[in-house]
Amino acid sequence: MYLSNASSKSLVLLSMLLLFNAACSVSPSKVATALPPADPAAADLTKTVARVNGTDITRAELSQAKKLILANKPGLQIPPLLQKDFETQALNQLISSELLFQASQKLEIKDLDKQAEAKLAEIKKRFPDAQDYARELQKIGVDEKGLLESTRRDLAIAYFINTKIAPDIKVSEEEIKKFYEQNPDKFRQEETVRASHILIGIDNKSGIEAKRAARQKADKLHKELVNGADFATLAKENSTCPSSTQGGDLGYFGKGRMVPQFEQAAFALQPGGLSEVVETQFGYHIIKLTDRKKAEGIPLSVAKDKIENYLRLQKTNAAIETFVGEARKTAKIEVLL
Repeated sequence: MYLSNASSKSLVLLSMLLLFNAACSVSPSKVATALPPADPAAADLTKTVARVNGTDITRAELSQAKKLILANKPGLQIPPLLQKDFETQALNQLISSELLFQASQKLEIKDLDKQAEAKLAEIKKRFPDAQDYARELQKIGVDEKGLLESTRRDLAIAYFINTKIAPDIKVSEEEIKKFYEQNPDKFRQEETVRASHILIGIDNKSGIEAKRAARQKADKLHKELVNGADFATLAKENSTCPSSTQGGDLGYFGKGRMVPQFEQAAFALQPGGLSEVVETQFGYHIIKLTDRKKAEGIPLSVAKDKIENYLRLQKTNAAIETFVGEARKTAKIEVLL
């Protein structure tokens, strides 16, 4: 199914949702598990629900916009009493993105079509294969031509924001310091450890004998390590974890990153320490702790760039909202919902 230029406009929402903080941009690997109840009015998908300076926004676009919002919120369900508010929110996003797109059309953007094609190629690479890509497009109700057109519109809007709004955004040293001082909880590095492990993996469907054999092998390797065998060598030769190629090294991790049994054993060790054989749903592990970093505050010098980027984004969002608000005052907007 080929979508018209008007129908593809709703995909501009992908960029605008993030800018307006109404929802997040859609990840191509996620699809909503719950959509709004069927709307009887949605039967006439060609019906105009709003008009912005003479450009129609259709029921089909609005339906698609709602799907896109929910696509980033798996499992979210909109109660019946809030359906109207949700629909109004989605329509307002479409109107805002249309105003920004119309503003972008006053600028000369070089190689926009080539940029859109390159961006679409990047999107396609995120999918394991062409079938997954096609299924995802079908779920959000657009074909590749429609996605290409919406990508082109997104890039035009981004160019407008980056050239006409973002350059005026300034973040001072005082603002950065103030944010750092007022949010100490955001700049604390929790305790982390670095560990290596040897995993003798077991299949959940494995029988008692297979599990017993895996445990016996883990016990044998543990004994060899206690007697001085090289951990990295045994990991490379025996571990069924992909980390075996790095001698079992898992890098640094904090609490909550590993399964409870593994985490408890790892954090109980001191650097250089070796655990007993630890059983998890993945099999039998032997853990060696190689380093430990205590919890500590992150200095301003380290956090500065991230704080500046965060504050700049907040100010940019506010400036976009201001621009759209002013544009609405002079635009001819008809809401026919």
